[in-house]
Amino acid sequence: MFKYVLKRIGVGILTLFILATVTFFLMKIIPGSPFAGENTKIPASVQEKLMAKYNLDKPVLEQYVIYMKNAVRGDFGVSTQRKGRSVNDIIAIGMPVTAKLGFVSFVIAMVVGITLGTIAAFTKHKWVDNLVIAIATAGVSIPGFLLALLLMIVFGVWLHIFPIVGLSSWKHYVLPAVSLALSPIAMIARLTRSSMMEVMRQDYMVLARSKGSSQLKVIVKHGLKNAMIPVITYAGPLIATLMTGSFVIESLFSVPGIGAEYVTSISNRDYTMIMGLTIFFGAFIIIANIITDILNAVVDPRIKLDS
Repeated sequence: MFKYVLKRIGVGILTLFILATVTFFLMKIIPGSPFAGENTKIPASVQEKLMAKYNLDKPVLEQYVIYMKNAVRGDFGVSTQRKGRSVNDIIAIGMPVTAKLGFVSFVIAMVVGITLGTIAAFTKHKWVDNLVIAIATAGVSIPGFLLALLLMIVFGVWLHIFPIVGLSSWKHYVLPAVSLALSPIAMIARLTRSSMMEVMRQDYMVLARSKGSSQLKVIVKHGLKNAMIPVITYAGPLIATLMTGSFVIESLFSVPGIGAEYVTSISNRDYTMIMGLTIFFGAFIIIANIITDILNAVVDPRIKLDS
């Protein structure tokens, strides 16, 4: 396993390097600069000084080498649009907010999704199973922002149960966390249902029932553990996605997280911000995938991590 992990880390570093390189040169292909736009009125002399300050007056290859050297040391530079604020500081401030919201959403998605999927599997072709399938289909089909708007209108505007702006108390987390979790709940429920139905046909499940074990014991001790492999495989990228933010949900609920920063940086052509967030998100997803592979091997000893 140790060799496998080292190999995955090496591949991850190479992937991150390629991601950063492609992103850097794609930004340079786009015409214009962070200091010259339709809504930007900066004198030409000032623009020249700003270009020199951020090394944007140098040849593209030289800019690339300078940036990558700094990035390797963990220095993502200073935002071109946020008046002296470093990208590292912006990530450090916004990431805890997004990560907390994402973690709450992840827990909700896993608990509710696995529960619904398990219930559906053990009530196959009954009304409960059909209801879970209908909910899962709707959750996958309907865009997340529409579901978020519906929750805001019903529980925030009409019923006044939960607040819809900010994250100042636990009540503020309910609507954005549920909005983020709805689509994953649908996917996890479908994965759990299909995997559990496959596990239920195995000989060891039949043997466990024939020994007089309770239904709950059969599910928890024998069923869930073996049915979790597809769910764990999905959960790795999911937690990385949720904990790095959703621009739409964060914007709708006015959450001061990092997801909104990413899209804003693209619209503002904030080169250093785009690069820093891309590398950060990429590293997060790569680490999550490595952990997922290791967890799969722990849950199912048949999976070997030797190659």
